This record gives sequence, structure tokens and C-alpha cells, in this order.
Amino acid sequence: RQFEKDRAVAEKAGLDLRTKLEQVRMETQSLEIRRNSIVEQLVEDDLTLESVLESLPEDADIQVWSEELERIADRIRRLGAINLAAIDEYKIQSERKVYLDAQHEDLEKALETLENAIHKIDRETRTRFKETFDKVNSGLAELFPKVFGGGHASLELTGDDLLSAGVSIMASPPGKKNSTIHLLSGGEKALTAIALVFSIFQLNPAPFCMLDEVDAPLDDANVGRYARLVKAMSEKVQFIYITHNKIAMEKADQLMGVTMHEPGVSRLVSVDIEEAAKMVEA
Repeated sequence: RQFEKDRAVAEKAGLDLRTKLEQVRMETQSLEIRRNSIVEQLVEDDLTLESVLESLPEDADIQVWSEELERIADRIRRLGAINLAAIDEYKIQSERKVYLDAQHEDLEKALETLENAIHKIDRETRTRFKETFDKVNSGLAELFPKVFGGGHASLELTGDDLLSAGVSIMASPPGKKNSTIHLLSGGEKALTAIALVFSIFQLNPAPFCMLDEVDAPLDDANVGRYARLVKAMSEKVQFIYITHNKIAMEKADQLMGVTMHEPGVSRLVSVDIEEAAKMVEA
């Protein structure tokens, strides 16, 4: 009986050893699989197990490294799910940014070109306006005394900026103080306007000029001055003026009259002033 008891104890001990051996074998296989996985990961990263072991400090502690690994894993978990399309989306948006940056650069260059062109146009406009203003002003100062038989007139800018300032006419007919054109009588305004228009025509003559009853508010003396000025200017410009004044008619080279012999029927009459004068003298 003692033998059987000892045999049972020995069998139980043997079974325990076989169980422990199997556990050790399974743990060994698990470690081998884990080792192979680590080696494969190192190979993918162009590393070897030996080089990694050599790079570890002498005081490397598996507990410290495990805690660090856990912290890194926790940070990765907090990042959330990985967007696999993010790389492609980043590439698309990066290309769009490059395109928009190029467009922005082109627009900046275009804007700079436009600003330079505007500055150049402003400079040329100021220069040309000042030259034209001075010439017209000089012509007005010359013609005004001829139209009025004396006095003086000038153009003045209402501001310092040539491109935004207005232009006022200062006129002083004979016997009157210098004032703006708004304070003159109707006839004086007409003569001043004639002097200004003719000073512009002297600077840049047009093929012809039409004047519609400009002499209406003028007395006979001023009509005569007006007609003589038109006569002198007609060497460069062809004038067509409408008038009911006989003095102005006498100064014309060709007279075109409109009559109405019958109600509602107009008739055009042409008179050569020079030929008419010869007929009268004969």
C-alpha cells in the first residue's frame, strides 16, 4: 500500500512537471514569435537587433522603456482614428496652394504695373494740363483786351491739385474791378466766353466753328469787335455763325439767308458780300 501511495505521488509530480514543461514550451514559442515580429519590424526600418541593442545606454531599464512605450501608445490613441485619405488630400491642397500663390504673385505684379502706369499717366496729364492751361491763359490775356477794347482777364485754379481743381475766369472789363465771370453782365459774359473759346482755338484750331447768335446780348460797338475778331480768326478756322445783327452780317464773306415767301415754306437765299458790294459801288 505504501508503494502505491508513493507511486501516486510520483505520477502527480510527473504530471505537474509535464504541465510546467508545456507552459514553458508555449511561452518559448510566444517569445519566439514576438522576437521574429520585432526582427521583421526592425528590418522594415533598415535596422538590426544587434545595432539597436548596441545603441541602448548601459543603464537602460526595461521598466522605464515600458512606461515610455505606454505613454507613446496613449498619445497615439488620443490622436483618434487615422484618416488614410489625409495624405492625398494634403497633396491636392498643397498643389492648390502653389497655384494660388502663383496667381497671387501674378496679381501683385499686375497691380504694380497698373499703379506705375497710373502714376505715369498722372505725371503726363499734370504736365500737359499745366502747359495747356498756361497757353490758354496767355491767349485769353491777349484776346480779352481786343474784344473789350481794354481791360484784362485770366484763368485761375480753384485748388492746388491740377487733376481735381476747377478753373475760374477772373475778368476786369474797362472801368470795372477784377471779379469772377458770374458777376458780369450778360453781354460781358458773352464777350469773355468768346475770348476764352478763341484762345482755345488758337492753341488747337478745329476745322470749323459754329456760333449761334453769340452777338445777341452785345451792343453795336461790341458786335463790331466780335465780328472783327471772327474775321481775323477765320484765316485758320472756318466760322459759321447765326446772327440777326447787320454789323455781323456785313463782316461775313458769304451770307446765307432764310426767308418765307409762303406760309410754311422756307427759301434759302445766298449772297456773296464782296460781289454785292461791287454791285452797289457800280
